[in-house]
Amino acid sequence: MSFDFDRAIDRNGTASVKHDGCAGYFGTPDVLPMWVADMDFAAPEAVTRALAARAAHPVYGYTFYPDDLYEALSAWLQKRHGWQVERDWVIMAPGVVPSLHAAVLAFAAPGEAVVVQPPVYFPFFSAVTDTGRKLVLNPLRLENGRYAIDFEQLERCAADGARLLLLCSPHNPVGRVWTPDELRETLHIARRHGMTVLSDEIHADLVYPGERHTALATLAQAGDTLVTAVAPSKTFNIPGLGLSCLIVPDPAQRTALRKVFATLALGHSNPFSIAAFEAAYRDGEAWLDALLVYLRDSRDFVAAYLAEHLPGIRLIQPEGTYLLWLDCRELGMNDAELKEFFVSTARVGMNPGTVFGAGGSGFMRLNIGAPRRVVAEALVRIRAAIAEH
Repeated sequence: MSFDFDRAIDRNGTASVKHDGCAGYFGTPDVLPMWVADMDFAAPEAVTRALAARAAHPVYGYTFYPDDLYEALSAWLQKRHGWQVERDWVIMAPGVVPSLHAAVLAFAAPGEAVVVQPPVYFPFFSAVTDTGRKLVLNPLRLENGRYAIDFEQLERCAADGARLLLLCSPHNPVGRVWTPDELRETLHIARRHGMTVLSDEIHADLVYPGERHTALATLAQAGDTLVTAVAPSKTFNIPGLGLSCLIVPDPAQRTALRKVFATLALGHSNPFSIAAFEAAYRDGEAWLDALLVYLRDSRDFVAAYLAEHLPGIRLIQPEGTYLLWLDCRELGMNDAELKEFFVSTARVGMNPGTVFGAGGSGFMRLNIGAPRRVVAEALVRIRAAIAEH
């Protein structure tokens, strides 16, 4: 099968945060939108067919989660990640961000410590601070162009009483796909100190050819307390449909999470989300395999262009995700100047690294989930802006 990822799709006028929201976020609509983490590619045809078929039925009433949905999820995780998941372990959720908040509420009392590993996706911070828990940072270390977990400091955090670690795996924005050894050490620390781990694996399927994601739960031992968040949203470019799930082997933890969701009245499902979720996992594999090759080629294109034309910007080589972490520190600008430069001079809308917390200063996050000519246009604009600057 062939898939046209070079196809231009006009998303303006669709209430798209990424496109129509540029003016509100950047102060001008005149930027190339390379920020919000969704892609400008059409979802798999199986998804659009499933949505059209569901829309053709004119009654959109309350809906439960059918057996076919659980079976599609289980088959996907088994085939792609070698992970056998029992249906009883699965808790459906309205998205990974609400799941982060639910986990913090369920596994840490007010005032207790929750660990995050910046620079990291910014809702990790608000999930802790907005719920009245204590935010504890375990910053990643940048060593020879590659990020690593500071296990000694993580051990101290756990020993000091941290109740929960929010792990981003694969990591957004630095693009690391954690190795089995790194994940085992994370589990060892959590096990020694009775700390729960919430592993956000929403990018688990977006791993470049030659790399392999390891589901943290496949390395767990009896008695480990961990929860895994998964979703088809990033994988198949359907984040606006808002459906994910938590996989929770421990019955007591399932009870705690269900109590939180019930308290927040987050139990209802959406018939369109269900149709897309099932169709993506059941029939989207060929599309995903082609996408990963396209994204790899785009990543390599950016790396080669930066090396040849923009030596002041260094790519932190990603192993997963379609989000590139750009080291712009050699441009010699502070963060306010850097943001202004990319918006007003280069006219490329990216996420400034500072929103991802400690270690983000001097960095920008570039979304390459777009036709390659759009990625190329962004690079040309940046090159011209630097020459002008």
